[in-house]
Amino acid sequence: MMARIRLADALMLPRFLAVLLSCVVLPLAAGEAVRPHTAGPGVRVFTPPLRMPQSTFARGLRVYLPPGYARGTQRYPVLYMFDGQNLFDAATSYAGEWGVDEALDRLSRGEGLDVIVVGIDHGNALRIHELIPYMNPRFLPNAGVAFIDDVVHAIKPFVDANYRTLPDRGHTAIAGSSLGGLSADYAIHRYPQVFSMAGVFSPSYWVSDEAFAVAGRTRLPAGSRVYLFMGGKEGPESVRAVEDMARLLRMHPGAAEVRLRVVPEAEHNEASWREAFPGAVRWLFGRGGDAATP
Repeated sequence: MMARIRLADALMLPRFLAVLLSCVVLPLAAGEAVRPHTAGPGVRVFTPPLRMPQSTFARGLRVYLPPGYARGTQRYPVLYMFDGQNLFDAATSYAGEWGVDEALDRLSRGEGLDVIVVGIDHGNALRIHELIPYMNPRFLPNAGVAFIDDVVHAIKPFVDANYRTLPDRGHTAIAGSSLGGLSADYAIHRYPQVFSMAGVFSPSYWVSDEAFAVAGRTRLPAGSRVYLFMGGKEGPESVRAVEDMARLLRMHPGAAEVRLRVVPEAEHNEASWREAFPGAVRWLFGRGGDAATP
């Protein structure tokens, strides 16, 4: 497997660095028009940002509340997502938004699927460090372990104290793309007592073999669900990596439920993840299937 990862590393690094820049909010160039905000009324930006004990700066949160939240006393499951700037609002994204709020508004109206989403802002230039939870000497410091610890020990308690959540693991999910996908995979293995669901979009498994080693030796608890997505145009090594991960997750007795979706024409970008998100969230929260690869 190391040979495969070294090859994938060499193939993916230029593309990865380009995508890294697409995830970072950069200042507008002189004369560039200001993009309009597209976040819906259900999205609230938490200010002042939340300070996380192990992080180097206060963290912004973008919280989506279901349409009926203000009118009732119902409690809701929660989906934590990385790269909050790219989830809801074209004005804060770099390469387009996921349309998470619009997708969940439609699912609420059409299927009664109501979920709180907590978008955790990335650290701009620090993103590449804070979303690598394994040793990779090319991108030191690898601060992903501390970052996930802060998600669990600072962000989740804040959200549970301030919003009407269902805080148990059975109603708590985590998701992300690229390095965020790698971190979502890490989080459900590191904290299976906290997260029962993970949405792993275009994960950067080339960063380290350790993600495969962890999946091979760790059986996730009963009721766990892992959704794996990859675009065919992300390259054959990336597709083989998610296929290998699906096989490892499924090999344990009483294994977690795994949904693997490979879309031949999809690329490593927000447009692909936007298309995949509604089906992924429906499947993670038990509302039906999504096109899958066996």
